[in-house]
Amino acid sequence: MSILEKMNPADIIAVEDQHGAHNYHPLPVVLNKGEGVFVWDVEGKKYYDFLSAYSAVNQGHCHPKIVDAMVSQAQTLTLTSRAFYNDKLGVYEKFVTSYFGFDKVLPMNTGAEAVETALKICRKWAYEKKGVAEKQAQIIVCENNFHGRTTTIISFSNDENARKNFGPFTDGFIKIPYDDIEALEKAISSSPNIAGFLVEPIQGEAGVYVPSEDYIAKAKDLCTKYNVLFIADEVQTGVARTGSLLAVCGNCTCEKACEKQSTYVEPDILILGKALSGGAYPVSAVLANNEIMNVIKPGQHGSTFGGNPVAAVVAMAALEVVSEENLAQNARKLGKIFREELNKYIQTSSIATLVRGKGLLNAIVINDTEESDTAWNICMKLAENGLLAKPTHGNIIRFAPPLVMTEEQLLDCVTIIINTLKEFEN
Repeated sequence: MSILEKMNPADIIAVEDQHGAHNYHPLPVVLNKGEGVFVWDVEGKKYYDFLSAYSAVNQGHCHPKIVDAMVSQAQTLTLTSRAFYNDKLGVYEKFVTSYFGFDKVLPMNTGAEAVETALKICRKWAYEKKGVAEKQAQIIVCENNFHGRTTTIISFSNDENARKNFGPFTDGFIKIPYDDIEALEKAISSSPNIAGFLVEPIQGEAGVYVPSEDYIAKAKDLCTKYNVLFIADEVQTGVARTGSLLAVCGNCTCEKACEKQSTYVEPDILILGKALSGGAYPVSAVLANNEIMNVIKPGQHGSTFGGNPVAAVVAMAALEVVSEENLAQNARKLGKIFREELNKYIQTSSIATLVRGKGLLNAIVINDTEESDTAWNICMKLAENGLLAKPTHGNIIRFAPPLVMTEEQLLDCVTIIINTLKEFEN
């Protein structure tokens, strides 16, 4: 730490550039502290965080309940591997399955790992339960999806930057347009070998595309009709981000998916990550009921760190914070205010053309091409003005603050965003 304290931001960035792989393109801001909705850089400047580590920090930075749980467990027992039982995993498994209303959970670490896990479960179910011939299972996915960057996942990605020179790719996937029920039915009815449909309830990385209100429910109905597993990737949208516990809850006002209100769409396989730990520790999970999850037997899937004691207690604390602090309700309320205020501005704006989203997962579309640097320049100016956000797809800026934000703070941020956009008006 003494070495870092003597380095200025430019030096810190240069060290990372020299010694780290260039697999990200960060804004040139060097952060060293976070609390609630705020982060501070190494020079002491304070910012509103409007990215929340891609929705991992829904509960706010360094939430004391989550940190206390992590520190306490880290001082007692950190890792046993799954070669032995530990006294926290079973407690967590009972807690998380009850919380989301499923029979079983398979614990992993990262979102991409959880997606890979769900794909394996889906295929094994297809062979052992549906009767699909071995190596013939197909899984339907959506164009412009983002489920991670592992080799299997980029095999069905549209992002050529993530795909080029990484082949050969994994077969067994059918891509269809997002939010197109007719395309889904055509694909799902095309072959008895269709095992599952993997979908994001809202496409976050693609620019916060919210589908038609009945899309998810109709997609689930088609999956049920054709005996295909409906797999919901809620790594980014889950855990209260969109104004309900899960985005597949639709317009539910419930706290827990297991209450299964009328608009709740129950996935056959649910994928969670990011805010499952409040951003304090890598924790992901795949949840399903017994008839699906029981196809996994000892030795067929696993992770040295998956289900470790620290992850277990951190995830329980993080989910308790969501319920205790009514974060879903707060996201629903503040998201509505955010879109209303931005829409007022956009009506007369030449630089911003659209705001869309749900809860506190939102984006504005900048009036320029994807190849332009306008959105990047706006984000640089936002940082100067005390708010951190990041472009996606060139001309879209995603806004996703921690869900512990107050209305007063949100309105302050709206002012910063609008005043910054005005600097770019023609």
